[in-house]
Parts: sequence; structure tokens; C-alpha cells
Amino acid sequence: MSFVTRRWAALSTAIILFAYSGSGAIAQKQYDAGVTDTDIKIGNIMPYSGPASAYGVIGRTMSAYFRMINDNGGVNQRKIIFISYDDGYSPPKTVEQARKLVESDEVFLIFASLGTATNAAIQKYMNTMRVPQLFVSTGASRFGDHEHFPWTIGWQPTYRAEARVYASYILKNHPTAKVGVLYQNDDFGRDYIQGLKDGLGDKFDKMVIVSAPYDVGTPTVDSEVVAIRTAKPDVLINISTPKYAAQAIRKVAELGWHPIHIMSNVSSSIGGVLKPAGPKNAEGILTALYNMDVTDPQWDNYPGMQHFRAFLARYYPEADKSDGGTLAAYTLSTGLVEVLKQCGDNLTRENVMKVVANLDFEIETLRPGIRVKTSPTDFYPVEQMRMSRFNGEHWEGFGPIIDAHVDQVALSSK
Repeated sequence: MSFVTRRWAALSTAIILFAYSGSGAIAQKQYDAGVTDTDIKIGNIMPYSGPASAYGVIGRTMSAYFRMINDNGGVNQRKIIFISYDDGYSPPKTVEQARKLVESDEVFLIFASLGTATNAAIQKYMNTMRVPQLFVSTGASRFGDHEHFPWTIGWQPTYRAEARVYASYILKNHPTAKVGVLYQNDDFGRDYIQGLKDGLGDKFDKMVIVSAPYDVGTPTVDSEVVAIRTAKPDVLINISTPKYAAQAIRKVAELGWHPIHIMSNVSSSIGGVLKPAGPKNAEGILTALYNMDVTDPQWDNYPGMQHFRAFLARYYPEADKSDGGTLAAYTLSTGLVEVLKQCGDNLTRENVMKVVANLDFEIETLRPGIRVKTSPTDFYPVEQMRMSRFNGEHWEGFGPIIDAHVDQVALSSK
């Protein structure tokens, strides 16, 4: 072989190797809108104003969390650009903000937007646009419907499943009780009602002697509580968001009424609900929890709680340390970061949904024994809870960890 021939052969080999390595690099880095070598745009919609504004602390905590992540190098060397808008807990406004995030801001995905009716208003849009609606902050069972809405996934145990836990508790401990229900008149409240029907079965009509719905935006639920009290139930199930939950607790105390009081998990924040209602008024209330309680000293020596408190001290020192919404946001954000890490350089929306459909990990601020776990046919990441009682200072867990799973075929609110 001549010198020239050898040079051309070597050059050809080099070109082939370069092309191969180059195409490999391209294959390794796959991006959709909202992602670059340096940034990932994440969208969020939160009720910073309006009747559910108490939840605004969740969005503010998330913003602080992603500042911490960025200060520590980001996720796989990419900084998180977190864009969070206010919808005032109004579905039409949610639609407006979602379109802005997807079409103007060109975010990679929308993460942890809060509310049942608000997320329902954008669910079809997000799936039509094929943009992940990730870890929605609502327990409505419709957000785990992987068949009809493959771009939407929930996070927390469903409201329907949670209500089945309460029904089981009542049947075991108060089988002859008469039950009264206060509930929000939308998919949020109706999911709980369906869960109670699931759990109580043919006893539902006999045991539930009174129910009182309220509409979002109503000034108070005092009249609804009075109406329930008039029927003299032994058990009050309080299915309401923080503002109305606190009102109900205060009104029950004002009436001198002492029912077995079960309250929805979404209003379990001591700082956001029980303190405003009056800790003495709230003493003895029951709920089901999956996150640690930020006020409970039993968690003081757990690394997860220590890491969380160090985060608050540095990145959100003005936060109410007794508000459980801060820990809920921290846990959710930790879950998102884990998903992005698992995606590596394949940051396409399709790959995100593949990853979230195959999760199996623990988060150190969930109660011990509770795992984040999904499958392509199970879009409910957290499905375990534990009954807890408020002792005037913090929530005391009792009984075993309960699997709150709801069969996929039993989805409501479709």
C-alpha cells in the first residue's frame, strides 16, 4: 500500500470514527422544548390568591427548593428555571396560565399545579399538546387515568382511596355510628363521597344521615356545620380546603359539639389550618398522613427532617415552621428532581413519561415504609397512609401503614 493510500485510509477511518462518536453524542442528548445544555424550564400554577391561597406556601417553597438545587450545581449540570403563576383557584384562569406556560414560555413540563377543578380544566389540553402534567397537587382519582390521559400523573393517595381508609376506621371502631359529611361541591368533594360509598358499601345510606355541600367562594361554611349538627351525627367528616376546614373546626367548638371529627389530609397543616382554628378546638381530630409531621418531635433525629429544616433555615427562613405545606412541597420537588436525574440527557417529554411510569424509590421525608412506586398501568405514585390524631401540639400516628390503593377500573370523575 502506498503512502498516499495509507494516509487516505487513516483519514477515512478517522472520519468514520468522528461521525460515529458524533452521532452517538447526538443520540445521547435528546431535548424537547424547554431544555438546553444548561437549563430546564419547569412550569407551575398555584393559588397565590383567592379562596385556596393558604396553599400558596407550596409554590413559594418549591421556588426556594429549586434555588437550593441550582446553588448545588443543578440537575445533571442543568439549572432549573421555575416559572410559577397565580390562578386564584379559578379554572378559567388556570387554562389561561397553562397556555401561557406551554405556548409562550415553552416550558418542558407543568409540575405540581394545585387543585382538582383547576387541573381538570387543563387535563385535555395538556394531553392534546403532549406536555407532561406531572405530579398534580390533588388526590382526585381522574389524574391516574393512564389509558385516557397518558400525559397526566398524580402524586398523593387519591381522595377516593383516603375516604376508604376513613370508612374502614369507622366500621372497625364505630360500627353503629351516625355520620355527617361536609364537602366541597366539586370533583374534590365528590371523590371523597364515592370513597365513603366504596368503603361503607350497603351501610352508606343507613350510616350517613346528613351531608352538606358548599361552593368554592362562599364566605363561610358556618350554616352548613349548623345544619349537620342539627341532625345529631356521631361522626363529622370534614372534606374541605384549609380556609373552610378552619372555619368548620371553630364552628364545631363554638356549638359545644364533640363529634368524632375526621378531616381530609389536604387540610392537615398545623400552621395553615389547626393553629388558625385554635389548637384546643382541633384537639382529637383524626386524619390520614403520608408525609412526616413538621411539628412532631419524634422525627427530630431523622436525616430527612434535619435536611428539610436546614433547607428552610437557609432558603426560606420566613416560612411558618409549623405549616405542613412546606414539607409537602419539599417532598414533591425531591420527587421531580429524582425523575429528571433518571432521565439523564434524554430530556424529551416522552422519556419523562416513560420514567414516571416506572418509579420505585423512597423519599426521606415520607413516613418510614412508604415508597414512591408506579408502573405503566399504575399512575398513583404514593398509595400508603397512616391514621393520625391531633393531640393539641402535633399529629400522633396510630395503627399500621395502610395501602390506600384504588383499582384502576373504579376511577371516578372521568
